[in-house]
Amino acid sequence: MAESDLQALYITLRLAAVTTLILLLIGTPLAWWLAHTRNRLAPVFEALVALPLILPPTVVGFYLLVALAPEGPVGSLVAALGGPRLAFSFTGMVIGSVLYSLPFVVQPLQNAFRALGSRPLEAAATLRAGPLDRFLSVALPLARGGFLTAMVLGFAHTVGEFGVVLMIGGNIPGETQVLSIAIYDHVEALDYASAHRLSAGLLVLSFVVLLLLQWAGRTERRAS
Repeated sequence: MAESDLQALYITLRLAAVTTLILLLIGTPLAWWLAHTRNRLAPVFEALVALPLILPPTVVGFYLLVALAPEGPVGSLVAALGGPRLAFSFTGMVIGSVLYSLPFVVQPLQNAFRALGSRPLEAAATLRAGPLDRFLSVALPLARGGFLTAMVLGFAHTVGEFGVVLMIGGNIPGETQVLSIAIYDHVEALDYASAHRLSAGLLVLSFVVLLLLQWAGRTERRAS
């Protein structure tokens, strides 16, 4: 494998790991709120979270580029505060990946929290467990299947991204070039052998991810 492909692999795995971690941190409380709130605006928030599922990635990437560019509202504010450049940077790709992969983490967690029902939490409350204690000691362990699904889907979806990362990160070898873009470059250069190696690797990874999800689902159903 060429050095540029190894760099693309490293950037891809790093991007997926960072994105998944951030999504779990912000997606867990969001999913918990969506699963239990009675706010009339909840459907609006659910629609916003699910929007990347049907919105073309280039549209998401375009508006992110407009917002994060040096002359954009977010990019100019960050620059004025002495922050780093966001457009065509790894940080910008993380922001784009978090937004585009959000439903793949929030929805499995939301479904897992809803499936818990109220009885386990009410039983813990009768034992004088506070809200945080009930969440940490009851909800999280019982929703472990949802967390596994969310982590795997969030990571795998980020690995396979193309349109969003290309729009907001560009194609800078060693900085923002990920595997999906490297494959496109190889095909464009008629280097089908290199494109085949990278594509086959992603194909195997996708199959393993789906296999793990199926195995985890069967194990969870047997345990319950």
